[in-house]
Amino acid sequence: MAKYRNALPQLSGDLFITDGGAETTLIFNEGIDLPEFAAFPLLKDSAGRALLDDYFRRYIQIARDNRTGFILESITWRASRDWGRKLGYDDNQLAESNRQAIAMLKSLRDELEDANTPMVISGCIGPRDDSYNPAAFMSATEAQGYHGTQIETFAETAADLVSAMTMTYVEEAVGITRAAQIAGMPVVISFTVETDGCLPSGQRLKAAIEETDTATQGGPSYYMINCAHPTHFQDAVATGEPWLERIRGLRANASCMSHAELDNSDTLDDGNPAELGKQYHALRQQLRKLNVLGGCCGTDHRHVEAICQSVLAH
Repeated sequence: MAKYRNALPQLSGDLFITDGGAETTLIFNEGIDLPEFAAFPLLKDSAGRALLDDYFRRYIQIARDNRTGFILESITWRASRDWGRKLGYDDNQLAESNRQAIAMLKSLRDELEDANTPMVISGCIGPRDDSYNPAAFMSATEAQGYHGTQIETFAETAADLVSAMTMTYVEEAVGITRAAQIAGMPVVISFTVETDGCLPSGQRLKAAIEETDTATQGGPSYYMINCAHPTHFQDAVATGEPWLERIRGLRANASCMSHAELDNSDTLDDGNPAELGKQYHALRQQLRKLNVLGGCCGTDHRHVEAICQSVLAH
């Protein structure tokens, strides 16, 4: 049974943190091979589940120590049909993986949630195509059909919402939002941007948010930005315009490299955690509703702790 699906506590404006870059942490820090950049196959055995359990507990402790809320984001970013096929999963196996991912997070919440640290469970959805340079673009109707299966699975679990991460173009975001609306699930849309502050499709962030809102009657509970360094979009969010109030979440990269540079890098650029924390604090002066903070590629618990402490210190 979902606990917060009808009243997401992060909408109150209280500070919530979440984890960092799960896949890059597992690959570069833990030495785990993740074919297709997919973490959900770790759920198949006890060793993988133990590794994920330890991973989440480290971040939960940061939230508990700092008396903030926490977003438990499932490791299902690649657990949709096309990516599952590449990994040898059929529809039933994918559905079970999505259910297991949420069940693991519910178990952590049942054990560790307290009055100072409400824990919201999010079913993570990733793009159908490449998250940096998609070769094919779906219509909104196609996206609704493709992602609807995973969303319907989440709706049958304890997930409080679904979060679509690293969205590269509006039609996919619209389709996901409509599928979530049909399933009765709150939905968060997180766009990624290039070094010029525009989506990989070339559209400006402002236009992408406004177009998605118009097409879905303001469907997303809020928007996020992920998989980009703050220097890539700081100018795009410096306008002081009303649309910026739709952005509540940020999961930035540790590295200021472009998507193309990251794709071609064999080493991890983990940046400077303290500097990243200061950049998050500065962005909160521009994004007045920003209260869901975590990391993406190259970030780990050090970055999230620095972000949390920098924000709380001010």
